Amino acid sequence: MYCNYCGKVIQDDANVCAYCGIRVGASTARKRLVRPRQGRKIAGVCAGCAEYFDIDVTVVRLTWLLTAFMTGIGLVAYLIAWIVVPEEPLLVSPPVGAQRVTEP
Repeated sequence: MYCNYCGKVIQDDANVCAYCGIRVGASTARKRLVRPRQGRKIAGVCAGCAEYFDIDVTVVRLTWLLTAFMTGIGLVAYLIAWIVVPEEPLLVSPPVGAQRVTEP
């Protein structure tokens, strides 16, 4: 496989060119850490972490709870994450009877 930007030969399974550092191929973009609007218990921090790391949300909640009880850092970290991690964007669908406006 060749890099589309620098033209050098790279590995077939490469996501990034070793020579110029540009992302190549059809690799997917990274997910963002966000607090989901649905499926959350308090603020959605554990649900967001579980979705980001692709782990069961129950495991994340139990781990966070144990960390909070054992060290106390878990509670402080949860509050900080509640403030710092953005909420999932609200997806607004067009009204049912709306018509598309086009310019002539």
